[in-house]
Amino acid sequence: MSASSLASSVRPAGGRDRVRALQRVLYRSAKQDPERRFHALFDKVARSDVMWRAWDDVRANKGAPGVDGVSIQDVETAGVQPFLEDLAAELKAGRYRPKPLRRVHIPKPGRPGQTRPLGIPTVTDRLVMAAAKIVLEPVFEADFLASSFGFRPKRSAHMAIEAIRVAANRRGDWVLDADIKACFDEIDHEVLMADIGRRVVDRQMLKLLRCWLRAGIFEGGVITASGAGTPQGSPISPLLANIALHRLDQAWQGDARRAGTLIRYADDFVVVCRTAEQATDAWQWARTVLAETGLRVSPEKTRIVELTKGKQGFDFLGFHLRKVESWKWRGRWYLQRWPSSRAMKSVRAKIRQLTDRRYAGTELEIVVERLNPVIRGWGNYFRSGNSARKFSQIDSYVHERLAILASNKHKRSGRNWGTRFNSEWLARLGVYTLTGTVRYGTAHAPR
Repeated sequence: MSASSLASSVRPAGGRDRVRALQRVLYRSAKQDPERRFHALFDKVARSDVMWRAWDDVRANKGAPGVDGVSIQDVETAGVQPFLEDLAAELKAGRYRPKPLRRVHIPKPGRPGQTRPLGIPTVTDRLVMAAAKIVLEPVFEADFLASSFGFRPKRSAHMAIEAIRVAANRRGDWVLDADIKACFDEIDHEVLMADIGRRVVDRQMLKLLRCWLRAGIFEGGVITASGAGTPQGSPISPLLANIALHRLDQAWQGDARRAGTLIRYADDFVVVCRTAEQATDAWQWARTVLAETGLRVSPEKTRIVELTKGKQGFDFLGFHLRKVESWKWRGRWYLQRWPSSRAMKSVRAKIRQLTDRRYAGTELEIVVERLNPVIRGWGNYFRSGNSARKFSQIDSYVHERLAILASNKHKRSGRNWGTRFNSEWLARLGVYTLTGTVRYGTAHAPR
């Protein structure tokens, strides 16, 4: 697709955002012709409106400095406009070169002592990656299938959970609960670039993507070359992972579909099946397809779960899913969901940290101001489903922790939450409560 044809097509209609208009043109062009290959995309990355949108995205996500030590605040202090203009000039002149990723290890939520590696690009690289994602995403979004939910426009984790519920309630009594081993670290570069090349033939854009894949990792004063994987922690990494894992989605449009219903959220996926034999077949299909991209199904973390009459449950995207007998129609079992044990443990740890006894000298109103956003944010994610009992447990835990803190503050022994620091006292503090916030409606999972 030529740059001139795109330029003539992109016209802000009725004040519509020009970046959004560009994405609409790219998406429609790709959707209308599944065989179309785009050969003029790189010049869109350096467009001033695209660069500004990318800057807004990078600034909103915050993030630490890369190997050059330059932070977002440094760029704002020096001036964003000249920074973007200089970077656009480097891109147009072909002088831009990405720097290695700064490797850090961050704790895994709910897994004490365990960490996962994260590569932090420089602010400059994050900006160019975000701009490239703006241009590339609509092209590949036109090809992505309904079984994929992670890191896609107008799709969410709740929609993935709802799709599982629908499939399970249609006689889906077995589930392949799969885990891809080190997905972001082991994707084969050549296979990934071949998949990208089916849609993009712009040499400059392909060269840019290869440079990011081969930028290397800086850790302990040493730069290590990267022979596989995507730059995890970068703005474009989720898109690249979705492109690589699109092969799995495509397999379930063909023969693998007989094994069950695939629901994938980035590198996490389940297959809802009707029989144990189908679940076993699904495991074999997944193992075969993923091997083509250099990926492996982890045998230690992958299992086949029987949902029949609530025999077993499984965790997915923070929820625990299990079939529960209907109180209205006895003998009928339906899939329900509530916060997993790990999710409960994680939020309790945050509450415990914010109400530690070292804050006994702090005004309780200030403690509550810090506590409420944590409770509200956690509750907003889990309020869709059957979380009433778990919400009540968290409310009780918050009450207990604040009563202990107040007792320490006033040098009283015990909790005193049945007398002095009771529910009326808690309400006066303005503590956000989860009880009564559960929504039982569906998330409108697409068919």
